[in-house]
Parts: sequence; structure tokens; C-alpha cells
Amino acid sequence: MRKLGTIDLEILQLAIKENGTFNESNLENSELKRLGVGKLLDSLASLKDRNLILLNKNGSFTITKIAKEILWSNNIPTWAKILRLLQIKSCNMEQILDTLKTPKEEVIENIEKLRKNQFVLMSPQRQGGKVVKVYEILPEGIEEIDKTDLEGFNKINFEESKSRIEILSLIDEIVKEIQDSEMNQRKKENTLEKLSKLKKALEI
Repeated sequence: MRKLGTIDLEILQLAIKENGTFNESNLENSELKRLGVGKLLDSLASLKDRNLILLNKNGSFTITKIAKEILWSNNIPTWAKILRLLQIKSCNMEQILDTLKTPKEEVIENIEKLRKNQFVLMSPQRQGGKVVKVYEILPEGIEEIDKTDLEGFNKINFEESKSRIEILSLIDEIVKEIQDSEMNQRKKENTLEKLSKLKKALEI
């Protein structure tokens, strides 16, 4: 996948919003005008050099198929789009929905799967006077989405994977309960030894 910066993303989002093609007027009426002419021209030139936008004869710009394949193609699973987006920047739910143009129910379902597999972290943050859920990609998520460049999406079956962190945490809870219990000492030691071996196996 071609890497995008936050400004790259913002420009491509504008193209998607304008049905694939945008012009100077669209740029002037967007939040991108805050960048100034010089920075904006540099960003447009960079996207053009990477074949992510095309310069038309009338001076407008059109998003390329290569750019659409990053976040806006039906060939890309929703979970992968979410990870790719969060690799660019942390987002709240509204930002994710606004960027991906994917049904809310589908996004929520996939985010929950990503969270359960420790690919994404949700943390409450105060924005605009209210607390919102902000999602960010974890190292495991970066590793997983980077693998798709070589292996594709069909080989990834993250939905069936188990969260080792959750399992390890559960083992620790069981160990504490056993230690505090009135179980026979010999039986307690044997059980704790088995749990210790299981934990080591999971940590490898």
C-alpha cells in the first residue's frame, strides 16, 4: 500500500467528496486553504508524482484508481480500511464514517473485532467540550495490515484468532484465586504448575 500523510488523506477525501474530481474553487472552500498556497501546491505535486491524482487540462484534479484502492475500493475489506486509516491518524467514529463512507453498523462491527484481537485501542478523549471515543492502531494492527501487502487479505483470518493478552490476564486471575483458596496444598501446587506452563506457552 502507498503510504499517506494526513494532508494527503485530506486532499483525497476532498476528491471523493466531489465525486472524484476537484478544482481550485473546491480547495478554497475547504479546510485545506489553511495550509497556504505554497504548502498546498507542494502537497498536490507530491500526490501527482505518486500517481494518486491526475492533473486535467482545465486545471482540475482527479483521484486515480491507485489512490481509491487505498481506502475506497470495494476490493478492500472494511477491517483493512479501518486499520489503514488509523495508520495515518487516530480517529473518532464520526471521522471514520466520514472518511470511509461505509455503513455505521458495518464499521462498528469491524472495529469491535479489531479491538478484541488487540489491533485497535479505544480511549475516551475530551473533544469540543464532550468526551468521545478515539481509536488508534496498535503495533499488532500495524503488523497485521503491513502483511497484507505481501499476503493479500484472503489469508488473514483475524476474526478467529484469540486474544493472548486477554487469556494471559484470565490465567493470572485464576492463579490468584487458587492461591487464596483453601485447596489442598499439593493439589494447589500441581494446578499452579500447569497454569504456569500454559502461560509460558502462550507467551512464546
